[in-house]
Amino acid sequence: MNKLNGVLALAAFLIVGSAHATTIAIIDSGTDLTHKDLQSKAWVNPKDVDDAVDNDDNGYIDDVNGWNFADGNNKLIDRKFLGTFSSDVYKFFEVQTRLLKGIGTDEDKAWMSAARENTALIAELGTFGNFVHGTHVAGISARDADAARIMGLKIMATKVQAPAAMGGGSSGNGRGLHLSAKVIKGFLKLLAGQQSKALAPMSAYVKKENARVANCSFGTSTTAASTILKPILKIAMGRDATPEELLDFSRYFVSEIVSAGKTFATGSPKTLFVIAAGNDGTNNDELPTFPANLKLDNTITVAATQDYNKIASFSNYGEKLVEVAAPGVGILSTIPGDQYLTVSGTSQAAPFVTNAIGRLLDENPSLSNSDIKKILMETSDMKDFMKGKVVSGGIVNKNRAVTAAKLALSSELTAAIAAARLQVSDVSSVGGKVEQSEGFVLPIPSLMY
Repeated sequence: MNKLNGVLALAAFLIVGSAHATTIAIIDSGTDLTHKDLQSKAWVNPKDVDDAVDNDDNGYIDDVNGWNFADGNNKLIDRKFLGTFSSDVYKFFEVQTRLLKGIGTDEDKAWMSAARENTALIAELGTFGNFVHGTHVAGISARDADAARIMGLKIMATKVQAPAAMGGGSSGNGRGLHLSAKVIKGFLKLLAGQQSKALAPMSAYVKKENARVANCSFGTSTTAASTILKPILKIAMGRDATPEELLDFSRYFVSEIVSAGKTFATGSPKTLFVIAAGNDGTNNDELPTFPANLKLDNTITVAATQDYNKIASFSNYGEKLVEVAAPGVGILSTIPGDQYLTVSGTSQAAPFVTNAIGRLLDENPSLSNSDIKKILMETSDMKDFMKGKVVSGGIVNKNRAVTAAKLALSSELTAAIAAARLQVSDVSSVGGKVEQSEGFVLPIPSLMY
């Protein structure tokens, strides 16, 4: 952003800003805050301007709208990627949506089957996904929330190369290292701690700049860890790990990330971190995912549903560790370059809840994190198909939650929630009969590459 843009953004903030504007941090792969639907909602640092000087002396030069932690600058989106993607990446999401909704044709199924085997397309989708992801999430978070202020925090590179396992896939003697399980787990524990340390500056930034809500549609799952660790373990053990060994090491690794990573949320205790449950279709109670499994006073984890009809086939869940669910199939939102795209994932369900929290706080800024979680969980639409899937047993009812927040201004919270349940009906299901859906869903952006 040049100096003029910085001045214009500040002007827009002063004109449109609300006395109770809720700052929402989008911790993601990059956010295009110049998008026509987002520019008036961009958070503006009142203590800095774009002049190549660290005016607020916080260590981040010209962090006018946030910070790019991946590259160490204030460029929140890699604009060089605009217009570089093939038509197939856009078609992928069109076909995916139809398949997930159970309305895909035989031609759609054949196309998706071929796409899964197209390694060049999968690689392009990885870069494209990172490029659009944060902007898509921001659009959902800011929708119909005029007072929201979006802070962009980029935490991963747009184009990421998979690492060569321990020096290019060889131990040097061609026979492997033959390390013991104890030594391997010690290495994994160390690696988990390093990831936690990498997140510490973001947590500090969110706290310093008073972001009330932070959307975290990223993560490291046991399934993703297995893919990463498999070649590393082959070198470390001198042989292929058995499926049982791979699962054990992967579960241990992610559990260590969860344990070490608690400081990510506790480092900014007044911020409520809204976290995507993951897209592996697995039980987080059994197979850990970070940061979804943090389970702290200031975290809330979100599964995805298809409208209000059923849990999404790809969504992670957890009767103990996933608090609520929200729509995450076929969600239209913003992507870079003033464009729009329909995308599915728990990455889309989480900002639905982030948006709801923003609206709750706009109505009632005095709500605590525990108040907000109580409202969201106890005003949800209770669904039989969500029993045993999420703690609340339901899907977030945004209008009912907002009503409860309003009523809580003049009554006790439990009474406000009870009154809101009487005043606001369940959300009507969309789409009629639900068929068995199928589709290939990209994993949420991962910190582990």
